[in-house]
Amino acid sequence: MEQKAYIAGVGMTPFGNAIDQSLSQLAGAAIQQALRDADVEASELNAAYMGNGAAAVITGQVCVPGQVVLRNMGIGRIPVINVENACATSATAFQQAATMISLGVYDVVLVCGYEKLYHQDKEKTFSVFTGAVDIDQMDSIREGLQARNAAIGMDLDMSQAGISRSLFIDIYATWAREHMHQYGTTREQLAAVSAKNSIHGSLNPLSQFRHRITAEDVLSARAIVDPLTLPMCAPIGDGAAALVMVSEKKARELGMSRCVRVRASSLHSGWDRVDDEPEMVPQAAEAIYQQAGIGADDIDCVELHDASTISEIKYYEYLGLCAEGEGGDFVARGESTLGGRVPVNTSGGLMRKGHPIGATGAAQIVELVTQLRGEAGDRQVHGAKHALAENGGGFIGSDAAALVLSILSKE
Repeated sequence: MEQKAYIAGVGMTPFGNAIDQSLSQLAGAAIQQALRDADVEASELNAAYMGNGAAAVITGQVCVPGQVVLRNMGIGRIPVINVENACATSATAFQQAATMISLGVYDVVLVCGYEKLYHQDKEKTFSVFTGAVDIDQMDSIREGLQARNAAIGMDLDMSQAGISRSLFIDIYATWAREHMHQYGTTREQLAAVSAKNSIHGSLNPLSQFRHRITAEDVLSARAIVDPLTLPMCAPIGDGAAALVMVSEKKARELGMSRCVRVRASSLHSGWDRVDDEPEMVPQAAEAIYQQAGIGADDIDCVELHDASTISEIKYYEYLGLCAEGEGGDFVARGESTLGGRVPVNTSGGLMRKGHPIGATGAAQIVELVTQLRGEAGDRQVHGAKHALAENGGGFIGSDAAALVLSILSKE
């Protein structure tokens, strides 16, 4: 369906280690910022979509995390919808809120993604990611990854998966090896993604990591799973991001000058594909461009799910920013850097901004709204009119378990 919802206000905490803060403190800070930014009172909210993925594991809060956050702020009465959908959690909350506004159900809706992943017991943190696959098929997952590596003449040691590293690092390492084998992508090109995102992240005051690193720094860093080194992988993080979304009628009341339109937002899940069937993301990308009435060439900036450097390279291709197999060259030529053809992850991306999984999707939207408003300062993409967010999560079979694509425009 064509969507016509607007983002009137955004708020976000710094991402990083907030082990001494509660979920309510983190979420409350982002929500208050978003309400002030929108010039909306909490009493005007019609509903709240609250995204959190790991509280049950990390803090023990189950069943009603969103209500807990909001009641600590004195907000009650309204419908509160708790959303959990892997790393696409708050992107899903955003898509659902945009749809309900477009359908005319609500005029003013709060969306918040909030997460704590730091814990004294690292295995507990890693268990959150391990649980984002079909745990009853764990042996099959391991066997499948090892078979894919064997098919290109490589061995994958998974003895530390879920113990000293996330299981997803083994998945990403397999993607990288296959892409290198099939297309000639190099370790230097993988490193270029990390170096590029460090430049962008150094310009973002809310980023978890703000120091710049070179491709040489990336290549010489501690190896995680070949060919991935530590800076090629997104860190865990704590933080929150919030949005106040409104109908066209409410946007006109508030003044349209700082409102950003949601042209399209779609939610997808993977399926059991036959071998020659196109993958999920390219199909979803084609559909979202049609829904928005624009093409990949019209996109001025992108926030995408760079959980690893190979993820970013593959999504360049999936989203039509470059041809299949050319993602490594695309980043090496500077096409995705500020000043390039289509800057990607101007926030620093997951690798530098950080990745509190429940907050990531909303944080991507915060960045794109900031860009489309022309308020991004030193990391501003000049003249940005159309922006795209891609946020995926989980892994079942050969696809992400959840995927949200959204296109925003400044009208």
